[in-house]
Amino acid sequence: MKKIFLILALFVGMLRAEEGIVRAVFDLTTADAKTFESRLLKGVAFHKAHYEGKFKELEIVVVIHGGAYKFFVKEIGKTAIKIDAKEAAVLHELKQRIESLVKTYNVKLQMCGMGMKKYEIKEENIYEFVEVVPSAMVGLIDAQNSGHSYIPIF
Repeated sequence: MKKIFLILALFVGMLRAEEGIVRAVFDLTTADAKTFESRLLKGVAFHKAHYEGKFKELEIVVVIHGGAYKFFVKEIGKTAIKIDAKEAAVLHELKQRIESLVKTYNVKLQMCGMGMKKYEIKEENIYEFVEVVPSAMVGLIDAQNSGHSYIPIF
């Protein structure tokens, strides 16, 4: 009887812990640095603060594909991605902010492995804090099946 009570208490505790968590998956395809900055970098901070004010935790997964690869590559010149010098300087400045996003807000970044092949991006040429998933669709499906709400950023 004690074992049944203990299992039941653990289960109820797990359910209550889950009540305070809000989940979102950002489908990041934008190549535009201003959209990237406003919708992802600033948006995550705003939404985290919003949910913390309601005593809830916001759990975010970002699935990277489309034009967004360039924001997460160490050396663009070693890929098939084409950008100009001005854009390269902007990307370099964003690296610290992206890293802060991961460290400060515990955002999980996932990059589409299929698109990496298309753009000739090697795994060692992406930031250490980015995980490679087989495809963007796999990342999106897995996140949504884990209860994450879908948010497109294009």
